[in-house]
Amino acid sequence: MPIFKKEFLGYFRSPVGYVILAVFHIMVIGLALYSGYYSRNEASLNSLFRPLPWILIVFIPAVGMRLWAEEKRSGSIELLFTLPISPRTAVVAKFLAALAFIGIGLCLTFSLAMTTGYLGNPDWGVIFSGYIGAMLTASAFLSITAVCSALTKNQVIAFVISVMICLFATLMGSDWLAQFLGSSAPTALLDFLRLLSFEQHFASMSKGLIDISALSFYLVLTLACLGINMIVIER
Repeated sequence: MPIFKKEFLGYFRSPVGYVILAVFHIMVIGLALYSGYYSRNEASLNSLFRPLPWILIVFIPAVGMRLWAEEKRSGSIELLFTLPISPRTAVVAKFLAALAFIGIGLCLTFSLAMTTGYLGNPDWGVIFSGYIGAMLTASAFLSITAVCSALTKNQVIAFVISVMICLFATLMGSDWLAQFLGSSAPTALLDFLRLLSFEQHFASMSKGLIDISALSFYLVLTLACLGINMIVIER
């Protein structure tokens, strides 16, 4: 697909893509080591998966903020749709190209998994479940960022709004929010918020639990945001 190839290779045609990958890798591995990867004496990647959603809150908008904002700023979006392609094809191709780039970033962290396998005998099912959860979380964050990018010509504005939305979606239903609200919020409300929380769904998958509710949550949210993206671009 020409658009996919153009977008994917575009991340590597400038130093920005390499800088984003390097910073992401350093942050993930650094926080994992800081969280006591070696001192815990356990063959798992809990130290890596625990801070990962919070890093993705910044990393994903940094990758996706240019998807449509740059096209609108430069005026090349008009040229894009003179090609014999539908808006649906363009939206999906750009999304998949950015997701493939994000996948490379997550693959770089697999060096820590290989180290864990060398030093101990980890449960690889739990590790792969955590990476699946990371990719699903990244795809949902990216779909949100794509909508924000389609609504503005300014990449910085798209980045800031995307970070705020992803941060709110992660905090919603988190244990931190439950403690903050305390007994003032009804239990039913807290349970409902947990169903909409990125942190809760990712935490369950990082423990090896791939349930239908988590998969449905990520799939429905991603498809819904891509649908909104198509509507915005068509208009």
